[in-house]
Amino acid sequence: MESTTLIETQCDNAKGLKAFYDAIKYGPNHLMVFGGVCATVTSIIAESLKGWNLVQLSFAATTPELADKKKYPYFFRTVPSDNAVNPAILKLLKYYQWKRVGTLTQDVQRFSEVRNDLTGVLYGEDIEISDTESFSNDPCTSVKKLKGNDVRIILGQFDEEMAVKVFCCAYDEEMYGSKYQWIIPGWYENLWWESWINSSQCLSKNLLAAMEGYIGVDFEPLSSKMIKTISGRTPQQYEREYNAKRGDGQSSKFHGYAYDGIWVIAKTLQRAMKYLNTTNKHQKIEDFNYTNHKLGKIFLDAMNETNFFGVTGQVVFRNGERMGTIKFTQFQERKEVKVGEYNAVADTLEIINNSIRFQGLEPPKDKTIIQEELRKISLPLYSILSALTILGMIMASAFLFFNIKNRNQKLIKMSSPYMNNLIILGGMLSYASIFLFGLDGSFVSEKTFETLCTVRTWILTVGYTTAFGAMFAKTWRVHAIFKNVKMKKKIIKDQKLLVIVGGMLLIDLCILICWQVVDPLRRTVEKYNMEPDPAGRDISIRPILEHCENTHMTIWLGIVYAYKGLLMLFGCFLAWETRNVSIPALNDSKYIGMSVYNVGIMCIIGAAVSFLTRDQPNVQFCIVALVIIFCSTITLCLVFVPKLITLRTNPDAATQNRRFQFTQNQKKEDSKTSTSVTSVNQASTSRLEGLQSENHRLRMKITELDKDLEEVTMQLQDTPEKTTYIKQNHYQDLNDILSIRNFTDSKDGEKAILKNHLDQNPPAQWGTSDPSRTSKDPIEDINSPEHIQRRLSLQLPILHHAYLPSIGGVDASCASPCVSPSASPRHRHVPPSFRVMVSGL
Repeated sequence: MESTTLIETQCDNAKGLKAFYDAIKYGPNHLMVFGGVCATVTSIIAESLKGWNLVQLSFAATTPELADKKKYPYFFRTVPSDNAVNPAILKLLKYYQWKRVGTLTQDVQRFSEVRNDLTGVLYGEDIEISDTESFSNDPCTSVKKLKGNDVRIILGQFDEEMAVKVFCCAYDEEMYGSKYQWIIPGWYENLWWESWINSSQCLSKNLLAAMEGYIGVDFEPLSSKMIKTISGRTPQQYEREYNAKRGDGQSSKFHGYAYDGIWVIAKTLQRAMKYLNTTNKHQKIEDFNYTNHKLGKIFLDAMNETNFFGVTGQVVFRNGERMGTIKFTQFQERKEVKVGEYNAVADTLEIINNSIRFQGLEPPKDKTIIQEELRKISLPLYSILSALTILGMIMASAFLFFNIKNRNQKLIKMSSPYMNNLIILGGMLSYASIFLFGLDGSFVSEKTFETLCTVRTWILTVGYTTAFGAMFAKTWRVHAIFKNVKMKKKIIKDQKLLVIVGGMLLIDLCILICWQVVDPLRRTVEKYNMEPDPAGRDISIRPILEHCENTHMTIWLGIVYAYKGLLMLFGCFLAWETRNVSIPALNDSKYIGMSVYNVGIMCIIGAAVSFLTRDQPNVQFCIVALVIIFCSTITLCLVFVPKLITLRTNPDAATQNRRFQFTQNQKKEDSKTSTSVTSVNQASTSRLEGLQSENHRLRMKITELDKDLEEVTMQLQDTPEKTTYIKQNHYQDLNDILSIRNFTDSKDGEKAILKNHLDQNPPAQWGTSDPSRTSKDPIEDINSPEHIQRRLSLQLPILHHAYLPSIGGVDASCASPCVSPSASPRHRHVPPSFRVMVSGL
């Protein structure tokens, strides 16, 4: 039989080709070619076999180039191609649900072809190749790019020398450990890194740390199944026999494929002979020659029908490629351990007893899992600040109860209880806004949060204006009264103050409505840099924070701050102007100044710190809440605590001392201004009513005294010289008496209005009377000018020397009843001409 085989084992192209051509030319006819190890020699021979009708079977050539059946139609191999690992890699990726990978390839044709085939295998399998990197000598740049693209699963194709450099770069870039998985070729020699460690700048321990856990993928040299093969031996029995026969010789991982290759050739020839016996009994395989295309085609078809179980597993060809078994090994504690295998014929993956050890608690993720986490306000913090807010509202309610209960007390009435109620209302609105500032996405929905953005802004703005607007309005009333230079009677009622506060609120509403219509507040989400998971999981936390913002946030805040700032400046001005008013019940300037100072400082500090801590919601909410609580509490306490203390200790102290006078310093500044001031508030009105009642009583008393004087006058009418004396010498004294009477009859009881009836109405003759006055009221008729003139012409000497000294005379030039009558030169004591005792005076 002339069916000899040619096994070419030389890697020198010239020698290998010369050996092949010599065998063809000088040797007998060969039925097949068995062999070919080096890719370059094998590819040249395989491409030329079509001309000789020769089928080639290789047991060691793994280059993917030979898988091209159009170029190499007569080429077969029992060893799987380098591309055979790609379906196994696909199965492994699916097993661990890795859907995002990156490739790192050495610039060598062998590795580039595997990478290109892998791209085709993964295409359409819902697995993304997020980055493809290649390198020639220095892989560090490519490794850095892979990390920059967040590649976690790296599929590498490079030789042992480059593998050392790759893992050194991976160590430098921290691309190892629980977050990364390297999958590289598994055909490296045992302890391969030791041969190349000296050529790198990496320490051995660092290299081993980066290598720990990598997965190698390669074909299985011998089947692990304990099944008898076509030779009658199990793979394990064959391995023992092989090791016994080779002795101390070097082992090759291709020996099992060579053994199965011999059986492939034998079974192919057997099928060809059987085919010839059944179809053409006159032709035999010995008749084969290099021009016999018919026999060549029979050998080719018989080779494609190969299917048996050999020592390397099931031997089956698909388009000339061996459908073999792919093994997975993992580098564990400085050695490679088999962890699984892939059966290409059945397309199944088997992991051996979960033997794969990952660096973390679970397989690495195929990318950085970004878990968005809402930075929310801590529930305990919200509870604590809410409790403080409730205490503040309880305090405000207590002040409101105190103000309403004691509204008729002189002290409270003079301090405008209605304005006090508005101050309390504004404080309670400010307190209420704290509850809304603490509600975020963890408590409410996105739509509700967006609504709260507007509501809490309105409540805080209106509450601020209500509280300070009412405080400044009543301070303005005090200012308007005590700065009244002309001293005109001026009554400013609470209704007018309410109009002022309403005007301030109207400005607020205009600003807020325009804000809401033109550029409303929206819920925006701000994303921050990723942070490692506190629990140590292989995920990254991306904090997100909700904000209430709009397009022109700075402009609208500037408008609101400007208006509130002007309001505060106006309050400071009023407090300064009324600082010398000495009525504690009316003057709150000191407390207003303290309140404005504290509120201003706290708002400036709070706004600045709140802006700087916008990425820390707990700190920001704590600062905002504490500023609101402090400002509202200090304002309410400064307004009401002094009143409460005064009312409990000395309720009249705030209203009795220098009730309607300025201080001495103010008198010096306003020397031309009268110090008697008109009562203009509820307390003054109450006092006015009391004075009017007293005035009416005194007028009735005077009327009774006038009747008594009339009787005395009738008794003195017979003395004519007295009449002449009265008419000529006592007109000025008459003016003094009329001044007293006009002071008593004054409606408000506060001013001494000087009149001189004698200058306006000259003395009439005795006995003259006006008939038109006879039907008037008796009191008014007695007090008519005619009666007064007639009576006083006889009473002046008596009144001058007896009546006035006893009660304290009033000089016409004196503006106050407190001046002693002895101060006037007109009231010097003159010996009386008539010593008459006037009883009842």
